Amino acid sequence: MFVFLIFPILVILPLSFNAGEYFTFTPEMLRLDPAGFSLKHYKDFFFNTDWRVATFNSFRIAPLATLIAVAFGTLAAIGLSQSHVPYRRAIMAILISPMIVPLIISAAGMYFFYSRIGLQGTYIGVVLAHAALGIPFVIITVTATLVGFDKSLTRASASLGAGPVRTFWKVQMPLILPGVISGALFAFITSFDEVVVVLFVGSASLKTMPWEMFNGLREQISPTILAVATVLVTLSILLLATVELLRRRSERLRGVSAA
Repeated sequence: MFVFLIFPILVILPLSFNAGEYFTFTPEMLRLDPAGFSLKHYKDFFFNTDWRVATFNSFRIAPLATLIAVAFGTLAAIGLSQSHVPYRRAIMAILISPMIVPLIISAAGMYFFYSRIGLQGTYIGVVLAHAALGIPFVIITVTATLVGFDKSLTRASASLGAGPVRTFWKVQMPLILPGVISGALFAFITSFDEVVVVLFVGSASLKTMPWEMFNGLREQISPTILAVATVLVTLSILLLATVELLRRRSERLRGVSAA
């Protein structure tokens, strides 16, 4: 099942080195003839103006959206972890609803809302939209980390004279940091790979990499898309490997066996 699911991605990797102009394995590639392979599609990605602008926009939007998602998501997770908070389940359901509601519905709603308040087609509008999509991932990962958190540590900190802010940074944050970073990575990937919402709330000057890939598939079948996909797959693998390492570190901090 794993091979079946991953096979389409594996096919993309060799095709990105195709010396031809189509999405196909040429006879030269099948014969492993060096003449059938080329880096020209990667060259087009790194030196083409449209791709460079799209890449710059993606790296300009995703980090800020991630920062906002981490800030609000972490605070929400900590607040909702308190047993005395009323309507915790209802609030949690609302906060993680962007993961459940189809993106096309969220995008349409954001479009009409942004049109009324003047954020349609603006940089900050796209950032806030992507932050809203990333907050649920931060809430879920931080909440999972807080399950094994010993609340007596915060009470001990308070009894020693530390205020809530100092307690958070010196006691809570070091222990929940793996969950925070994991949520940040998921929020970053969500923003970096998102295309539906940015098509609704973005503009021509705010084209991102997924938007440019979508245009490339719709307007011209360029193998450069395969090179971009390979780069994104590699980036995603590195980020997910980091998440796994952080998960294991979090388990060790909570005294849970990694096995």
